[in-house]
Amino acid sequence: MAGHSQFKNIMHRKGRQDAQKSKLFGKLAREITVAAKLGTPDPAMNPRLRAAVLAARAENMPKDNIERAIKKATGGDAENYDEIRYEGYGPGGVAVIVEALTDNRNRAASDIRSFFTKSGGNLAETGAVSFMFDRVGIVEYDASVASADAVLEAAIDAGADDVVSSESGHEIYAAPDSFQQVAKALEAKFGEPHKAALTWKPQNTVAVDDEAGEKLLRLIDALNEHDDVQNVYSNFEVSDALMAKMAG
Repeated sequence: MAGHSQFKNIMHRKGRQDAQKSKLFGKLAREITVAAKLGTPDPAMNPRLRAAVLAARAENMPKDNIERAIKKATGGDAENYDEIRYEGYGPGGVAVIVEALTDNRNRAASDIRSFFTKSGGNLAETGAVSFMFDRVGIVEYDASVASADAVLEAAIDAGADDVVSSESGHEIYAAPDSFQQVAKALEAKFGEPHKAALTWKPQNTVAVDDEAGEKLLRLIDALNEHDDVQNVYSNFEVSDALMAKMAG
């Protein structure tokens, strides 16, 4: 199983298991508010806010919640959040990147360090593992939007760097500096994407056995459940059998 597909499966699994919609909506609202506060409150003019709103819609977050989160940023009563990237090693030496928005840096660092330690991994300095990933923009569409050839042609015309099409959908990758232009061109042709955001894409993946894989999946689940954690990225592959076992 390819590493990126494996990573997507982990994210989808998290989505299925996350019964606490209020917690998920809270994280999405936090990103929307921060994005609106840092830039303009107009998603059409603010790429980060646009990405946050798309993510919220993908999770069926009510329109009123989205609008309230944007208004909160312009009302002067929005909390101040620090953006922090944590990097570390999970079981088996696998690289893990954690992106957080927190109003308490000490609490966040302590909790995240504890998750790594309990899993048999360790938190490292910023930059310790990010060199193993590429910072890229990704635009995602459902497979039904167009054929693989049509998406590839449109992506090339838009200036994208890479396209991965499968039965689960189309993933278009672009450099950070050209990402917004690529996303806009694709949206003009295919409509609103399922996702359009900057991500950390592993350059290579590491296959781990089921024992280490189970510990890694539990670490990622624990990190994702933390209120301050927005995104978790890693570079490992596990077996389909373990994915099925953990999903069950």
